[in-house]
Amino acid sequence: MLKIIISILISVILVGCAPQEIQMAPDGKPVPKIYDMRAQSTAQIQFRMLDAVNVLRSSRSLNSLQLNAQLNASAATHSRDMSVQNRPWHFGSDGSSPLDRARRLNYSGEFLGEVISETFENELDTLSAWMGNKNTRAVILDPNALDLGFSWYQEPSGKIWWTLVIGG
Repeated sequence: MLKIIISILISVILVGCAPQEIQMAPDGKPVPKIYDMRAQSTAQIQFRMLDAVNVLRSSRSLNSLQLNAQLNASAATHSRDMSVQNRPWHFGSDGSSPLDRARRLNYSGEFLGEVISETFENELDTLSAWMGNKNTRAVILDPNALDLGFSWYQEPSGKIWWTLVIGG
């Protein structure tokens, strides 16, 4: 009996070690793995992003940020709107700017910046990409920042529209 159990365990381990086949898209690039956000709460994802941003800021001796409900709402509105427009850009379908959206939601601080992305990647991969660009990195590391708003919209295809808003 013990030999059977050991054989089963070894088989399971060997199957888990088998190389995973990568599916390729018609363009020759790997098919993106869909990051399914439904299994996580909005708060989990937002606080994971907030913590990651604050670690980056702390490593540069910058103050920590806090989540702001008005900026979260601004980010959520814009993420869905980018999906409707099917393009990642800072202007809403109604012509609104990031500043307009923050004011519309009665954000009492100073609007400092917005970063956006269209991707299949998770929030930490997206943050890493933002930090790799000097313009988006400057928004995230703004020394005057106090507040962070963060949200997204995920399409049925798995594509995610991310928006991060910084205020002071």
